[in-house]
Amino acid sequence: MQLTAADAGTALHTDERTVLRWIRNDHLPAEQIRGNYYINRVDLLEWATERGHKLDPAIFELADSDDPRPLPLLSQALEAGGIHCNVAGDDLHTVLQRVVELLDLPEELDPDFVLQVLLAREAMGTTAVGDGIAIPHVRNPLLLRLPMPKVSLCFLAQPVDFGALDGKPVQTLFTITSPTVRIHLHLLSKLAYALRDDRLRQALKSPCRPEAILSAIRAIEAAIGKSP
Repeated sequence: MQLTAADAGTALHTDERTVLRWIRNDHLPAEQIRGNYYINRVDLLEWATERGHKLDPAIFELADSDDPRPLPLLSQALEAGGIHCNVAGDDLHTVLQRVVELLDLPEELDPDFVLQVLLAREAMGTTAVGDGIAIPHVRNPLLLRLPMPKVSLCFLAQPVDFGALDGKPVQTLFTITSPTVRIHLHLLSKLAYALRDDRLRQALKSPCRPEAILSAIRAIEAAIGKSP
């Protein structure tokens, strides 16, 4: 799971020196061991998503790639998680509590535990990615041991401050829950890619239109790999 600064540079299409500068000056999470920096793949993807940097998808080829489960489409995960409108809450804690209530968790999973894990992730650094959008999620999906991946989309009844870098309050939440790190990274990277597409951005400007949002995502998925 750990990348060197040089590996991260390759994934970000830059050089090691730039990555080291980002670690020192731009809050790129890294652990220093014997003078060398190492970066968690999940942390790298989250940091890059928040700042709009593109990553080489090859970086997400993980050791558990022999997992027999097929990687889900983003549209499939969103259909499983659902699109929810006018979600109440006037602060981060209340909003995430309501989001957890909408996740349709297995009976054996304590909702309070899930809430605390989501809050702990926010305490490490905002999951807001700018333009009023946040992607709250569990940093280590193995903590939950969920049976299937889901992406839940919530439109808030009122904007809430998530501490976004662009200063804008959040009104649109994509919450990812997944059974493995591999699937988590896959969905997070696909969502980050889709959010750079104007078709999805336009669909999100008209909340509570689930079919329009899903249609936009399906169109983006269908276009992947095709020549322009």
